Amino acid sequence: MVSPIETPAETPAETPAEEPAEAGAIVKLGLGIKTSIGKSKDLTDGAATGQVDSVIVAAGFDKDGKIVSVTIDTAQDKVGFDAEMKLTSDTAVEGKSKLELGDAYGMKGASGIGKEWNEQIEAFGAWMIGKTVEEVKALELVDEVTTNEELTSSVTIKISGYISALEEAYANAIEVEGAEKVGLGVVTSIAKSKSMEGETMAVAQVDTTVVATALKADETIAGTFIDVAQTKVEFDKDGKVTSDKAADVKSKLELGDAYGMKGASGIKKEWFEQAKSLAEYMVGKKVADVTGMELAENVPTSEDLTSSVTIKVNGYLAALEKAGKNAR
Repeated sequence: MVSPIETPAETPAETPAEEPAEAGAIVKLGLGIKTSIGKSKDLTDGAATGQVDSVIVAAGFDKDGKIVSVTIDTAQDKVGFDAEMKLTSDTAVEGKSKLELGDAYGMKGASGIGKEWNEQIEAFGAWMIGKTVEEVKALELVDEVTTNEELTSSVTIKISGYISALEEAYANAIEVEGAEKVGLGVVTSIAKSKSMEGETMAVAQVDTTVVATALKADETIAGTFIDVAQTKVEFDKDGKVTSDKAADVKSKLELGDAYGMKGASGIKKEWFEQAKSLAEYMVGKKVADVTGMELAENVPTSEDLTSSVTIKVNGYLAALEKAGKNAR
């Protein structure tokens, strides 16, 4: 629990309380992802763990930069290994984000305010509405926990990572027209993780596919972000983590040309270029129309896309479907 802050002097009764500024129409859509492998663990007492934490923020902003809609989530995925560095996690099971886990995340019992993670993050997001990113960044924190009197009874989790992801979302924001709500969809897989086999070392790979989409009143798409945090935690023969646990892990969009797909692409387009083409194709269509597109081996067959998108899109469509359902 955070120590109580000093009680301020009483405000004169005749001074009205300051009302939060109202936000206007959504004119920008942003997505921010901050990924860390810092909690991964070397082999100890017969077990090792690759842990990937991706903090995600999808937000809609008005013409003055005020937050109109915001969804904050975290994909926290662990990949376990035994004493022989063989996988113990079921790689076929899709991960669930903290929002998707809800009460099953299990924070409430350990919370000094008796609130689950999803309740606290919803309260933090609600507080942001009508504020600019700079106003959110101005929050006073002690050990990453806010001391703001408006939040101390509802938010005791560490929030600096969420603020950083919000800042990134605003910095990356694209313009959209006619948007009224924003949704976030997250799909996580550990299927590409590998046990140690002979000279091949163990690796925990977490692929977190993220889609943020802005919808108009008629439910057509005004704009979309598609990104993937493809994160690997590598181990040596002794089960020690060899990946830099302090490194700034970049998503595919952040990597840009450095992702290195262009050379192997039949259409000579990098991943981010293809993802952008797919997102632009979605504008003006309804989510169901996009998710129902015809695919061949998970690649679009539409003539509108064959010259610009040859990547497998089934994961992006699954995340888009979630984003549409979660839009607000």
